[in-house]
Amino acid sequence: MTTLTHAAESPPADGTDPATRPGRGHGAERRGLDRWGLLVLPLVVFLLLVFITPLAVILARSVTDPQVGVENYLDFFSSSVYFDVLVNTFEISGLVTLLTLLLGFPYAYLMTLASPFWRGVLLVAVLVPFWTSLLVRTFAWKLLLDNTGIVNTFLLDQGLVDEPLALIRNQTGVLIGMVQVMLPYAVLPLFATMRGIDRRLVDAAEGLGARPIVAFWRIYAPLTLPGVVAATLLVFISSIGFYVTPALLGGPKSMMIGELIVQQLSGVLNWGFASALAVVLLVVTSLLLLVVSRFVRIGRLIGGQE
Repeated sequence: MTTLTHAAESPPADGTDPATRPGRGHGAERRGLDRWGLLVLPLVVFLLLVFITPLAVILARSVTDPQVGVENYLDFFSSSVYFDVLVNTFEISGLVTLLTLLLGFPYAYLMTLASPFWRGVLLVAVLVPFWTSLLVRTFAWKLLLDNTGIVNTFLLDQGLVDEPLALIRNQTGVLIGMVQVMLPYAVLPLFATMRGIDRRLVDAAEGLGARPIVAFWRIYAPLTLPGVVAATLLVFISSIGFYVTPALLGGPKSMMIGELIVQQLSGVLNWGFASALAVVLLVVTSLLLLVVSRFVRIGRLIGGQE
């Protein structure tokens, strides 16, 4: 007993205090973290069932239906029609992203300058459409922009145009509808970034002699870049997979890849080719994120450490 007590009270061979020895406290914290981490296990299983498994089925079907091979991918890349749909998808998504940033940036900036009451009004004006069904909003635009809709009826009645303007069943209608739908995805991250900017920096620049417009673009605008990048990623990646709005407001020349996938599934029942389209869309989006991650820390933009 004396020997055991002596051994327990004796200092370690390296002379360090056991209570402060590196790794012991971290080990306890790690064990606690591991126990809490087990709570995430059901979520991981759920994701495996509802996301990873269907994704694996789609990938397998793209190279096995109707026969084993890469014929579906060869059909896609050998046809200019299908490739044009992919290019059109990225063109519309890029234009929607640009327009939402042009509209969302001044709107978010105005929210930072407004009083608490008007800031709440502006925030509600963004969130109410955001919470409204996408299908309802798209049908509303259809009623507004149709040849016999409210806009064309007003213009014709006022004698401003001689014939209805072509506002839907083309790219114009798709852009109007998608920009309205995606605008909250640009405004909210921009507003969150702008709220954290210390406006005293702009005041200091103006106090040192810089004109207000110069102080804004040289001091304030660069600090909003994290919000701009986050809004760009959210809007562009979400726009790539749009289906409802292009299907109701667009035409054959403005078809996006989401419509093509649905057409192959429900129209011609070509599940293998539709799966190949989905895989192409997934790969292109992943490559885009990979390229962006080389220049921007995406994890920090969405709230992580890196």
